[in-house]
Amino acid sequence: MKELLVVRDLHVQVEGESILNGVNLTVPAGEVHALMGPNGSGKSTLANVLMGHPAYQVTRGRVVFRGRDVTGAPPDDRARAGMFLAFQYPVEVAGVSVLNFLRTALSAARGRDVPVREFRRLVGEKLSGLGMDMSFARRNLNEGFSGGEKKRNEVLQMSLLEPALAILDETDSGLDVDGIRLVAGAVERARGAETSVLVITHYMRILQHLEPDRVHVMVGGRVVRSGGPELAAELESSGYAALREPDPERAAVR
Repeated sequence: MKELLVVRDLHVQVEGESILNGVNLTVPAGEVHALMGPNGSGKSTLANVLMGHPAYQVTRGRVVFRGRDVTGAPPDDRARAGMFLAFQYPVEVAGVSVLNFLRTALSAARGRDVPVREFRRLVGEKLSGLGMDMSFARRNLNEGFSGGEKKRNEVLQMSLLEPALAILDETDSGLDVDGIRLVAGAVERARGAETSVLVITHYMRILQHLEPDRVHVMVGGRVVRSGGPELAAELESSGYAALREPDPERAAVR
């Protein structure tokens, strides 16, 4: 199976503090993977590092995307290569409409200007799939948006840009049941032979509408366990407490 994203022995610091402590993760092309874990486990840090956020220092390990080592690549380079991150806390941009932002982003991703008629048709289709209309896209980017509207806007961007790898950082937080169902539907539509999705979440809610190919659990800055969809159900009933202990391999080394 073709590997789209490969993370190997990734160690990351922020202002001298270690946050990631040897993350290993592989996401094949065409699969949906869920990354779960308690608060402070490093999930959002990993998402930001994958997109090249400059505040995070990689001290060891590497990130390989589409066969290319992108560990030191800037965010715009990764975006052009086909990476996309839906932020946990999307920012407001006054004076820039959602439409203008989306057209600029799509033109940059395609490397050419997108004709207005084609662009509006695409946006209309994606909005309809998320239960929204064109009036939403005429508003300023995230300005005055509710938490749920901000998250839907992130998913709208993903749907329009059609990245090779979409990283959704707790996109389900702040959404009601209908919103979660719509987001899950958008993720399912994004899944394809050359498209993968990494869903970062605390809870089982979105996974009840979206069956991932693999579930990974992060605790203490590393992936401590991976499995099928049944792993998420197990965590829902037992929690993360049992996974906070060192794994047998590390205990043996000590």
